[in-house]
Amino acid sequence: MALTPDTVLDALRPVQDPEIQRSIVDLDMVRGIAIDGGTVHVGVALTVAGCPLRTEITNRVTQAVIALPGVHAVDVDLTVMTDEERAALRAKLQGGTSGHQPQAMGHAEGAAIPSTTAGPNTRIIGIASGKGGVGKSSVTVNLAVALAQRGSSVGVLDADVYGFSVPKMLGIDQDPMQIDGMIIPPVGYGVKCMSVGMLVEDDETPVMWRGPMLHKLLEEFLTKVLWDAPEYLLFDMPPGTGDVALSMHNYLPQAELIVVTTPQPAAQRVAQRSGTMAGKIGTPLMGVVENMSWFTGDDGHRYELFGSGGGQLLADKLGVPLIGQVPFVPALREGGDVGVPIVVSDPGGEVAAALESIAGWVAARGPKRRFRPELTIR
Repeated sequence: MALTPDTVLDALRPVQDPEIQRSIVDLDMVRGIAIDGGTVHVGVALTVAGCPLRTEITNRVTQAVIALPGVHAVDVDLTVMTDEERAALRAKLQGGTSGHQPQAMGHAEGAAIPSTTAGPNTRIIGIASGKGGVGKSSVTVNLAVALAQRGSSVGVLDADVYGFSVPKMLGIDQDPMQIDGMIIPPVGYGVKCMSVGMLVEDDETPVMWRGPMLHKLLEEFLTKVLWDAPEYLLFDMPPGTGDVALSMHNYLPQAELIVVTTPQPAAQRVAQRSGTMAGKIGTPLMGVVENMSWFTGDDGHRYELFGSGGGQLLADKLGVPLIGQVPFVPALREGGDVGVPIVVSDPGGEVAAALESIAGWVAARGPKRRFRPELTIR
């Protein structure tokens, strides 16, 4: 095979921008190929100046081209897109949607919410509970990663504004990139993530916002973040039945809800309020996940530290299935603290098996849930 600019371009097609996760050829980032004997010169236009992953892009281009017969050296010349080129890129990334597109209200009035189109196969699932401390975020993160491990495209929106924790649990420590006002969400373990935690100075900074600010934030995350029509978009909901839950229903009327509880009656009764609210506002319930169901000791005996039966009782009251029971192990908490989900750190373990089973249950229903036109944004 002769070494030509076309063969080099073909070799670069599988090379993806590490943040946008699309081919650098399709993104029009390749800006010239020259061949000088066994040396290939490749020009690449970065989306923004000071791109933190410029070294990664250089390495990916080099590895793809050096593998071609006859290539002995690769010279990558990095430039930066102009404002006009970035605007064209944004239009290209956000274009091509069709079907019903709900519009944002308030601050972002008139802006389409790409993830809600009837065309893309996006299943939107809120992970909710009536109270904090039941492991809702752990379930969200591990469910998202387990779905991604199955080959699905997955995004997580950390809507728990006051108690954000998802980026840390996914091991994400980089800021989101912006292209002409469009936000590119960082990726952890194959899962795109956006959180208010990426916008504050540090983990100790409190977020002290009232309802209108929460509503505005959700608008921004839905209209400006390039979710790129994932098969699954999970929302880590804040505890309770307040502003975020109402805003989510208004913007995403085809969303569904999974309610997380622990086995103890007190948690079950509070979690029931989230399920009851979902019924009142027309958000379908998928099912119930019982977390911290038991602890298996070294003796092999199951110790029900938080009681038993709460998950099944809640499922029965809400008229939905009990999707799964997740045992309690210190490794689940430890994984969240260091940013390694337990489905990654201990894939053959008891807890990972339970979470992977829940992911299988969700995946069996497919990514797409038909948009119901009778539900309109209020």
